[in-house]
Amino acid sequence: MSDQNRDDITGVDTTGHSWDGIKELNNPLPRWWLWCFYLTIIWGVGYTIAYPAWPGITKATSGLLGYSTRAEVIAQIDEVESRNAPLVNALTEIDLAVLPENPDLHRFAVAGGAAVFRTNCSQCHGSGAAGATGYPNLLDDDWLWGGQIEQIATTVRHGIRNDVDPDALWSQMPAFGDILSTAEVGNVVQYVRALSGQEHDAAAAEEGAVIFSEQCSACHGDAGTGNRDMGAPNLTDAIWLYGGDVDSLTKTVVNARFGVMPPWSSRLTEAEIKSVAAYVHQLGGGEE
Repeated sequence: MSDQNRDDITGVDTTGHSWDGIKELNNPLPRWWLWCFYLTIIWGVGYTIAYPAWPGITKATSGLLGYSTRAEVIAQIDEVESRNAPLVNALTEIDLAVLPENPDLHRFAVAGGAAVFRTNCSQCHGSGAAGATGYPNLLDDDWLWGGQIEQIATTVRHGIRNDVDPDALWSQMPAFGDILSTAEVGNVVQYVRALSGQEHDAAAAEEGAVIFSEQCSACHGDAGTGNRDMGAPNLTDAIWLYGGDVDSLTKTVVNARFGVMPPWSSRLTEAEIKSVAAYVHQLGGGEE
């Protein structure tokens, strides 16, 4: 290296590179670092020979040791399933009505049901099961199709208003926008708000009571308290699936609602269905 590429202060040759007047010293790497680097290369080559590493068209090389993390995980899952098999079998066979009488099995069901819920149900009902607009809150004691543990299991098993399961829970509200005038719709909305104790136009609500009796009471009941056999909601409380304000109620009356829940019998085992029913039942609103 020429003198012009030597650093005057340290006396060490530079690489010849300069950035904003700053030159890079051409110090050699320490030998211990180089040997460590070479050893890691040797170790890496050996590792790819001994363990699965190189990708192929259909699978990676299996390696001389034949080790598989997937096989290890499968073995661990099989071990857990083997230990839990007696509880799973018992849960499959038990009548849900007496499940709470078996504390150990009930705890097992609730713990498993929580995992099933987070995996399959939280996307609609929320991670905390508090629901959202159009998706019921599972924490309260207001149930469209019944809150007993067997009823919850039936809802999970067959779903609601779907075309897949012939035993799906089914009801359909007519779109009253094709039946009632705009004024009549407005009167019914005011009457429903009166039923639920909300601010309303008393005169319009009085007119709406007559229309409600003729058009709505067959499903929602004369007093508007709903009918679980038909999935008709209680209109007298402050719990609303789509909203209880004037605009939301008007849209419901005019266009109707038709929420769909898929059946889970083809995706979950009977034990998993009972587990998630037990989990939802104990969240706070489950009925005896």
